[in-house]
Amino acid sequence: MFLVQLNWLAVLVAFVISSALGGLYFGVIIAKPYLAALGRTDRGPSGLARNLGPVVCGLLVTLTSAVLLRALDVTSIGDALVFGAIVGVGYLSAMTFQIALNPNFPRPLYYGVLNAPYFVVSSLAVSAALVLWR
Repeated sequence: MFLVQLNWLAVLVAFVISSALGGLYFGVIIAKPYLAALGRTDRGPSGLARNLGPVVCGLLVTLTSAVLLRALDVTSIGDALVFGAIVGVGYLSAMTFQIALNPNFPRPLYYGVLNAPYFVVSSLAVSAALVLWR
């Protein structure tokens, strides 16, 4: 199937790009506003799920994008960026807002607005890297 046809080095590079963007974005650029969106003043205790969870999710999103790009036979950078925008806005950002719409998020719209840019930019970067290294 598609898994044997993937360029696993490209998947790894795209995953590293996504992880680096996430670390920079959430750890530096929006660290304080992110806490405010969650109604917190500190990051809380660091644990395995808190640190490993986003990494595993990022790997799954990267791998899923690689499979879909291959299945859809996306070969141009332009089409990769369209794909990345569709996934980033239509799936990842939309789900961010959906997840935030529960009583545990005191500022759901703010949370979604803070998170969405990372998911769009990350999806664009991952899609571009996967197609360029196809």
